[in-house]
Amino acid sequence: MKVIGINGSPHKAGNTWHSLQTVGDRLKENGIDFEIIHIGNKAIHGCIACGMCRKHQDGTCAIKNDDLNQYIPTLREADGIILGSPVFFSGVAGTMKSFLDRLFYVAMSNGNFFRHKTGAALVCVRRTGGSSTLDCLNHYLTYSEMQIATGNYWSVIHGRTAGEVLEDAEGIQTLQVMADNMAWQMKMREASQDVVTPPAQENKVMTHFIR
Repeated sequence: MKVIGINGSPHKAGNTWHSLQTVGDRLKENGIDFEIIHIGNKAIHGCIACGMCRKHQDGTCAIKNDDLNQYIPTLREADGIILGSPVFFSGVAGTMKSFLDRLFYVAMSNGNFFRHKTGAALVCVRRTGGSSTLDCLNHYLTYSEMQIATGNYWSVIHGRTAGEVLEDAEGIQTLQVMADNMAWQMKMREASQDVVTPPAQENKVMTHFIR
């Protein structure tokens, strides 16, 4: 089994990387392979709501001039995904948001291929804005019917300079507990897949509030 961590920070080896690596080290102790992909320093276009991913259903986004499509097969094949972002104005970093908007729309338009995989999210913050950012990341996981792994507190870890998050003892423990729970959930799913029949996927009902 394998988990992919998505580093949405502009910094390749900053606090988001250290946080993801903390989770990854614990996952490896549990026998789970782990890899980080760094997208936070790339020029990722936002979703233009063209609907081509739903129309063509070929597992790709219609925007071909950035790096999103090259990562989709790896993420689709993974057993688990961790979303990691720094806090920008009490929200997800812009490049990460653009990446996730398009990634999860492609997934939703192609059989909801993240459904029932294990997902988790973590946030790195200097001071405040962590809860709202974590909430935003979790929206992608819940909308996709992913099984969310949690720690023993909100997975918000504090630090400013690279590596400073490692001094946040409670934050580190929260991430390690999250990793243990993630590994356990993945193993439970694998062990039960021939025993328990998963619920059938329902066609999404789409409504609005205009009467």
